Amino acid sequence: MAVILITGGARSGKSRRAELRARSFPGQPVYIATAEALDAEMDERIAKHRARRGSDWIEREVPLDLVEVLSGTDGAGARLVDCLTLWLSNLLHAGRDWSQEVTRLADALSRQHGPVVLVTNEVGLGIVPDNALARTFRDAAGIMNQTIAGIAEEVEFVVAGLPMKLK
Repeated sequence: MAVILITGGARSGKSRRAELRARSFPGQPVYIATAEALDAEMDERIAKHRARRGSDWIEREVPLDLVEVLSGTDGAGARLVDCLTLWLSNLLHAGRDWSQEVTRLADALSRQHGPVVLVTNEVGLGIVPDNALARTFRDAAGIMNQTIAGIAEEVEFVVAGLPMKLK
């Protein structure tokens, strides 16, 4: 099992780095997208990601049920989950117990046979948000990132397109 967590700020190059890492494993890679195209701007972002990746990926769109899709795709090529912070946002908006879901994810990752590369945002480096929902999200993201980093074999922090190995 290889669990690789790649974190960084917005537009840091973490997705591109994660794609490179996932392609380094044998087999056809599986791209597990947690984003939903709820508006034209997000639709354009998703289209740009798809165009950059090319058509050699198997794609799965999974806004909520990440554990089930990881289990169902284990044994194929490497899986790339992009991204955990969007997944967390989806969980919060759906009223799901994010803490329980993160625990389920960590447990599932520890049982995977094939490699999994996960992308997440580092959102705790800025100022304290001015509203309760944003503070809840920031705190939950920090806890989630610590939990997944704790079980990951490798953790990288990407800044300005440059990866720094943390673990």
